[in-house]
Amino acid sequence: MSTRPVERRTTPPAERGATTVAERAVRRIAERAATEALAPGEVQVSRGAAVVRGHRARVGVTVTLPYPAVLDEAGERVRSHVADRTARLTGLAVPSARVRIRELRVREEVGGEGEAEGTADGAHWPSGAVAASPKRAGESAAGGRARRPWSQRRALVGVLAFACAGVCGLFLYDVVSVHAAGRPPARWRDRLMEWLATHGPDGGAWPGVALAAAVFLLGVWLLVLALTPGRRRELPMAGASPGVRAVLDRRVVAVLLRDAVAELPGITRVRVRVGRRGARVRAGLAFGPLESARRAVAETAEEALAACGLARPPRLRVRVRAEPAWHAPAPPEADVAPAADASTRRSTLP
Repeated sequence: MSTRPVERRTTPPAERGATTVAERAVRRIAERAATEALAPGEVQVSRGAAVVRGHRARVGVTVTLPYPAVLDEAGERVRSHVADRTARLTGLAVPSARVRIRELRVREEVGGEGEAEGTADGAHWPSGAVAASPKRAGESAAGGRARRPWSQRRALVGVLAFACAGVCGLFLYDVVSVHAAGRPPARWRDRLMEWLATHGPDGGAWPGVALAAAVFLLGVWLLVLALTPGRRRELPMAGASPGVRAVLDRRVVAVLLRDAVAELPGITRVRVRVGRRGARVRAGLAFGPLESARRAVAETAEEALAACGLARPPRLRVRVRAEPAWHAPAPPEADVAPAADASTRRSTLP
């Protein structure tokens, strides 16, 4: 009885095994590639993300770009470089990269003595802002006080102009029809003139007095709008150079403060309200020492408010309350152990 040899099928060496690139490695490669897109040191990466599915990868980075720069061109260069570089180094297919511009940073200028003249502390300013280090709070680099830009008030001006043009056009049409065409005056104009003659302010009737008061208040309101800059929701920022003005929306400042405080350990909920002259931060503490949490929240909020680069930073008020589930932390073991030893010694004494 003869047995046939069993043929073993072997896999070619080139097809054996599989190479897997971890998402962490892809993320770090994407972050490194973003810093190489522009000149050295101009792009800074604060956060990156990567998702790998088979032979495809999706990457995203949050960057800080130099100012001044054309944001769409700089962002496109960073996006294309991150996608191409990541695909070349990992061997994965990267169709596109997502780039989020979080901050702008003023480029450092080289002075006459060969020293770099930039911001004093190298702080990062939010998107759309200009960094500066003025001599005093509220003063720009040109020496003048930083003020809000004047609002054009297009909607209000358009409504008033349209209403005035309509009323004037109606009266003009009636006057021209009377004098040019010989037609009798319109009934509404005769009634209006008669009513104004009998219900004037000197007659003592309340409709005339109310109408006069309304016209007076309207004139005062228009004067206030003409003499004030408007844009009360915007806070002026310190200018980096003469002729440059920048503002920051109060809602953006509130979001920055809220995100900075929410990252602290033990903080569960944060409410921030930013006004023209004051900023109020309310936080809830779930665990940890209450006094230490108050100091940490105050310091973090002050740092975030200073990083906004406002010409006149609002006064900061911090309030930290303990949540219903909060319990006072137990004393350290180092303090409990001596107390226990002392009580033991007292019990052993005769």
